[in-house]
Amino acid sequence: HQQKLADQQKEAVVSTQSTGKAERKPWSISKCLDTHCAVGEFIPAEKLKHNDVEMKLTVNGELRQHVNTREMLFDVPTLLEYVNRYITLLPGDLVQTGTPEGVGPMEKGDKVTVSIPGVSEASFIIV
Repeated sequence: HQQKLADQQKEAVVSTQSTGKAERKPWSISKCLDTHCAVGEFIPAEKLKHNDVEMKLTVNGELRQHVNTREMLFDVPTLLEYVNRYITLLPGDLVQTGTPEGVGPMEKGDKVTVSIPGVSEASFIIV
């Protein structure tokens, strides 16, 4: 039953993204399905230099993504100001900004590790 549900969710993501992109409509719902967007511990803003945060993602120990916030098109304060015009942001809210290079398939059993080196690290297994 779980595998069938996972397959249906995967199909829903692909369909929602493809349709939304083709019709130039929002496709953010494809990022909001159950089990998506695993996050690590809360990190107080004071612990980070918001325009110089290094982030890494590995799959089974292989580096897939390595990026720094200074490489973003818009700096963090500008993004938060823009979002807050339309959505009330509260302490602890998570704002997703996009995905750097390195997007690729993951399979059941893969170990995914995300980190802000020297600050925080979280790992999980794809089920």
